[in-house]
Amino acid sequence: MSITEGGPLERAGKVNFGGITKEVNLAYVPEAKVGDYVIVHVGFAISIVDAEEAARVFEYLKEMNELEELA
Repeated sequence: MSITEGGPLERAGKVNFGGITKEVNLAYVPEAKVGDYVIVHVGFAISIVDAEEAARVFEYLKEMNELEELA
């Protein structure tokens, strides 16, 4: 992930969704830093999760063949 600083509502980051890179708004998680895992909803990171939780989410998406939906 990379972060672009701006005003409080303009802070954005490039995140990797299992190989798919997207830019998301980080306004709701101002404490997010490079290397963190975040939950994203409609282009906004809404919470930070630990690596174990992130792995469970990716495994669930793979099982449901939903990773393609992120592209």
